[in-house]
Amino acid sequence: MKRSELKRLIKPMVAECIKESLLEEGILSTVISEVVKGMSTQLVVESAPVVEAPKTPAKSEISGKKLQETKKKMLNAIGKGAYNGVDIFEGTTPAPAQRSPQSSQGPLKDLDPSDSGVDISGLMNANWSKLV
Repeated sequence: MKRSELKRLIKPMVAECIKESLLEEGILSTVISEVVKGMSTQLVVESAPVVEAPKTPAKSEISGKKLQETKKKMLNAIGKGAYNGVDIFEGTTPAPAQRSPQSSQGPLKDLDPSDSGVDISGLMNANWSKLV
């Protein structure tokens, strides 16, 4: 018997035996589950570098004197008589600082970062037995 004839006879039998071993005895599912376990422990997570926004002084940190000085300089630059001596900056507040692209995402993106929100400090003082 020639080698090619032997190969032609044995190859289908070996393929069938391997197929039976992998599928019927559960070896294939065991191999797949082990591969999945190995992959889940070695996850590579890529994240963008965090770019911190330059710190801007809060409202409370800006002294009223400095703010008034800035407003006077602006009025002098546009001309005192341009608005008949009326302070066009009266009652205005500084514009909010520009935010970084990372902070301009999410459900609170349209809210002022200096907004203190709702005070929930008294929440635990409520009589919960009446509410339940």
